[in-house]
Amino acid sequence: MKKLMIIAAALAATSPALARDATADLLRRLSEASGPSGFEEPVRKIMVPELRAATDELRYDGLGSIIARQGSSGPRIMLDAHMDELGGMVRRATPDGFLSMQMLGGWLDQAIAGQRWIIIGTHGPVQAVTGIRDVHLVSADERTRLIPRDAVFLDVGAKSAAEVAALGIAPGDPVVPDSRFEVINGTDNYLGKAWDDRVGCAVLIEAARRLRASGHPNQIFFAATVQEEIGLRGARTATAIIKPDIGIAIEGGVTGDAGGAHAEESQAKLGGGPGIFLYDSSALPNRKFVALVRDTARAAKIELQSDLVQGYGDDSAEIQTVNGGAPTVNLVVPARYTHVHNGIINRRDFDGMVELVVALVKRLDARTVEQLKDFTPQQ
Repeated sequence: MKKLMIIAAALAATSPALARDATADLLRRLSEASGPSGFEEPVRKIMVPELRAATDELRYDGLGSIIARQGSSGPRIMLDAHMDELGGMVRRATPDGFLSMQMLGGWLDQAIAGQRWIIIGTHGPVQAVTGIRDVHLVSADERTRLIPRDAVFLDVGAKSAAEVAALGIAPGDPVVPDSRFEVINGTDNYLGKAWDDRVGCAVLIEAARRLRASGHPNQIFFAATVQEEIGLRGARTATAIIKPDIGIAIEGGVTGDAGGAHAEESQAKLGGGPGIFLYDSSALPNRKFVALVRDTARAAKIELQSDLVQGYGDDSAEIQTVNGGAPTVNLVVPARYTHVHNGIINRRDFDGMVELVVALVKRLDARTVEQLKDFTPQQ
């Protein structure tokens, strides 16, 4: 009882602060929303009213991506962030009441076992844990061996397949990490799940509000896409509708400042400012666009990090291929521990990204866009 009272007191102490900080509360709501690939509806319910209030028109593509337009003339600028997170879906129930799971997205196998999950069944959320062999039972060799995902089962406390069905669970039901948002120990660091790419979704909303108030020379299409984690699918369908002249993907980045990281894997640091990818496995940015981003950050006195990351893909890879080719960049809010249950972002990095996006869009008038798309050799 005493422990519960301490937890309740801690929550009461932090909740008023979040209530006063609308941006932190937005990040909390987005992080805690359950939305694995193909099941983005809870995130969509947050995004739609926020974007509708700050744009002129809102519609959807055939997969469920949100496309909100602001402005009616000038270059067609696509600002993209994806709503889906890594998760899974129920495969089947075993006769003794356990559940096998199909993983959705690029999970590390070592991040799956021994974790808490939420299954979204027909009767509502069901708590689950991925079982793991007890340390007192495994051999010395098995203690250091990786547990493959096919050997991991969800435990919902049921004793039979019939009890699983009674909980409202069936094959195909989505499964998401069970992780709560926290402001870490009074710092500017926010702990939560799904920063890839709920942090980008929050940037879309904040940028839409500011650009609505300040004005800009463009048609901006704020695209909150689906199914990025399983093949950039929503970006493909949304881009086919938007037909952008310019594309800006906004993602969760990858830091190299946590224990065990190597310098050549990532140079980004938490709290070092927003970042730009100069290379990833799916796309190369337009070099003139990169120069414009750097100049914009310098003029606005925004600290900008740059990075090259292997084993990473993002929606800009799809955006750049349509409408005869569109110059793109991938801008990132650095995040520690992506594609696992708990990650960390820094509030100053987020605020800097919003300022950078707003300043960048204001510079993308028709003449600048044409210059970015001009590949005529210089004499």
